[in-house]
Amino acid sequence: MTGMPQYPELDTPCAVVDLDTVDRNIESYQTYCDKHGIGLRPHIKTHKIPAFAAQQMKAGAIGITCQKIGEAEVMADAGLDDILLTYNVLGERKLARLRALFDRIKSLRVVADNAVVVEGLSKAFADSAKPLEILIECDTGGGRCGVQNPAEAVELAKKIQSLPGIRFVGLMTYPATGGGAKVEAFFTTAMKELDAIGLECLVRSSGGTPDMWLAHEVPSVTEHRIGTYIYNDRSLMARGVCKEDDCALRVLTEIVSLPTPGRAIIDAGSKVLTSDLLGLDGYGYVVGHPDVAVKALSEEHGILHFDPATQPFEIGQRIEIIPNHVCVVSNMLDQVHLVRDGDIETVDVAARGYVL
Repeated sequence: MTGMPQYPELDTPCAVVDLDTVDRNIESYQTYCDKHGIGLRPHIKTHKIPAFAAQQMKAGAIGITCQKIGEAEVMADAGLDDILLTYNVLGERKLARLRALFDRIKSLRVVADNAVVVEGLSKAFADSAKPLEILIECDTGGGRCGVQNPAEAVELAKKIQSLPGIRFVGLMTYPATGGGAKVEAFFTTAMKELDAIGLECLVRSSGGTPDMWLAHEVPSVTEHRIGTYIYNDRSLMARGVCKEDDCALRVLTEIVSLPTPGRAIIDAGSKVLTSDLLGLDGYGYVVGHPDVAVKALSEEHGILHFDPATQPFEIGQRIEIIPNHVCVVSNMLDQVHLVRDGDIETVDVAARGYVL
């Protein structure tokens, strides 16, 4: 899948997804997890499409991951019924929505990293017929949320167990890339300390696509959360995690101007390609033109730079760009176009914009 057909029936800019590549990406990582005895819990933030989540489950995933309640509600409405929500939930309105969601699906787990969140969860679930299961989020080097050391994890686990309506079931982390050894050290220490006070740590959840092929090197982990692998993107190409032909989603865009030698303007700007650099130079990979740089973006314009002694483009020409960070692209588009053998199916990105 080096280059897609140019699909003249589609208006640009748009996102085109090759289904054969999606199938291959889902199957290959599920096979890896099955081989190593790791539960795969895909994060839906990359595609935000219930049909893809269902495909991941059918392939063998143990459940799905959502970041926000709104995403989880969309997935539950579509029949997905085993969800881990990996974000602190605060406030009466959100807690009421969480309880309503919990009461209508088979399994809903959440994470927490502080007593305020835990106390709110307990209050919302105190009269529940079954307890809400909580994983403690641990900062193993990612520098986002999370308790800072195993001792803090143990203290929070004890608090969870002391309150009505909730139950401690494990640990969760989103590590820095290359941080597997830190995850293992944190989790094994915490597990020993929890065992010493009689608390069982059933689930040890880690994640991240950049280290997807190294997940088996962290033996304490029982499940791996991963999102980007279903589409892949330029950041993963740069890390050697995937190849160009593994990138299922491409932004189809059109050359709208050639104002000077060495410069072309496309109709995909920051509202489509995103301004995320992720440590890279430029804002995407131009398929078939590795020497062309997506040098800058404004809201509706992308600026390509190339050798002014050459002219690889003409006005009206369509090109494909593999974005730096595909997850953000999904969240900016109402629809994506799924293609297989030349046929096109346009589908809604059902959980797009659900940030609450």
